[in-house]
Amino acid sequence: MLVEVQAVGKTYEAGGQRLTALEDVSFDLRAGELFSIIGVSGCGKSTLLAILGGLLAASRGRVLVEGEPLVRPRPDQIGFVFQDYSLLPWRTVRENVELGLEVRGVARAERRRRADAQLELVGLARFATAYPHQLSGGMRQRVAIARSLTLGCKILLLDEPFGALDEQTRLMMGQELLTIHRETKGCVVLVTHSISEAIHLSDRVAVMSARPGRITEIVDVRLPEPRVPAVRTSAPFVALQQSLWTRLEAQWIQAQETGAAGAPPASTGPQALGPG
Repeated sequence: MLVEVQAVGKTYEAGGQRLTALEDVSFDLRAGELFSIIGVSGCGKSTLLAILGGLLAASRGRVLVEGEPLVRPRPDQIGFVFQDYSLLPWRTVRENVELGLEVRGVARAERRRRADAQLELVGLARFATAYPHQLSGGMRQRVAIARSLTLGCKILLLDEPFGALDEQTRLMMGQELLTIHRETKGCVVLVTHSISEAIHLSDRVAVMSARPGRITEIVDVRLPEPRVPAVRTSAPFVALQQSLWTRLEAQWIQAQETGAAGAPPASTGPQALGPG
């Protein structure tokens, strides 16, 4: 197993107050899969992703990567892509993609070769000398993904990467992600507030409870390959979407009753439940 999450919990303490964000979270990640995490706002999705990336220490339990305890960030194995892109505006696209390699001391020629290969993969080779402000939001997110891929990571963690994009661009970026995943064959973990996005892109979807966050179930997504946008109108897709929506709606109602809720579910259907 590539990653084992064993009874992980996280409690924050400040000003004499204790807040348990995660409790007894356990699951495995397989090599080569695309795994999504969904849940109501404030359930600890982003906290869990930070622990998976070694950016945050668990209060209880542990994470194993290829059998070894994860106690710090491992940029050689685990890449992280955030919603806000985190690109340096004074560096070109190529220079942004090269950044991690530059920090590692990789020679300039090798940095350029690897950066250009990843820019070709994400469809941005002709924008190598452009600057972030000259790109659309979707293109900037592809630069951020390319930057992680240059490091040769086995695991790519995506925290609401398409949340700031319009619906059409978001759908296109999802298709780009599927293409990249098919080419790289790495393990991708996606935190998203969109049920339809999780189903469309994933091999498995983990459903989290309201705070304190727990994994209530992991659902296998059995849909035809390749995953084209038209699959969203198929009967199995719609049925799974409604099933997950019902589960999360129940979690949100429970969270309202206990005071652990964030934003309510979208009233028009299972599209978004807020970040968390």
